[in-house]
Amino acid sequence: MRKNKKNTAGSRLLLILRYAPAVTAACLAAGPVVFLITGSLMGRGELGEHLAPVLFGTEGFVTWRLLPMYPTLQNIVELLCDSPEFFHMFWNTMKLTAGILLGQLLCGMPAAWGLARYSFRGCRLVYGLYILLMLMPFQVLMLPEYQVLEKLSINNTLWAVILPGAFSTFPVFLMYRFFAEVPEEVLEAARIDGAGEGRVFLYIGLPLGRTGIVSALLLQFLECFGMIEQPLAFLKDKRLFPLALYLPEIGAERAGFAFAASLVALAVPLLLFFAGSEYLEQGIAASGVSQTPVKGIGKGAEDESFLL
Repeated sequence: MRKNKKNTAGSRLLLILRYAPAVTAACLAAGPVVFLITGSLMGRGELGEHLAPVLFGTEGFVTWRLLPMYPTLQNIVELLCDSPEFFHMFWNTMKLTAGILLGQLLCGMPAAWGLARYSFRGCRLVYGLYILLMLMPFQVLMLPEYQVLEKLSINNTLWAVILPGAFSTFPVFLMYRFFAEVPEEVLEAARIDGAGEGRVFLYIGLPLGRTGIVSALLLQFLECFGMIEQPLAFLKDKRLFPLALYLPEIGAERAGFAFAASLVALAVPLLLFFAGSEYLEQGIAASGVSQTPVKGIGKGAEDESFLL
């Protein structure tokens, strides 16, 4: 009996040690969300008491409570009922995001399918350029993009943000890896049955590459919803600003309102994240750097690891 008790106690200890780091990391990751929820439910007086060194420059340290002492919905009601500028910039964000995602569907999907399933001269060079552009930060491309947009006379319009984003290279790279896994035998069977290239793409390529398409769109949505640098560089009219540029302008004296606005802004990407978490996991796994050869560019099975 004593040995069984010792074995049980030892197994429990090992179980605790095994899961303790994961639980700790999960708590730390959820901390900012809990912080937002608690802050949005606090009144102005309670927030001033806890954040006095930050808000008023007094001496001492910031304190915080896991649950508010006097919970109130005042901040959320003010946001939803008395803040038209918040909703105006929210819809600006949705317009930018929808335009970019639509452009990536119309341009990125055919490009990824063409690179994955067809062989042509310079195909590997084109794919290498896609990888190179994907690795370049926005700061490197900002000046040439600005000059092109200025020539097109669309600076300070929503199109100045939508067009560069619609031709982003990362979705092409991600969808390409899923399209490359479509068995060539299935495509050849469809061609033998009389299906043209368009029907093969629409009725075979898209359904079999659905995971890559959805994961690419979800990752791009999360990026576009919170982008700051592109609107800041290409937009001058504040009426066109997205939500990510509205939140920093909320003054410290409206800390509770800022918490509520951040919480509501977080709700949309958070819901999409949970709804598409399975696709996101597969997409992130596919976009990882790998030294394992995968199906090559075009119909051949060449090793592309030198590009990765």
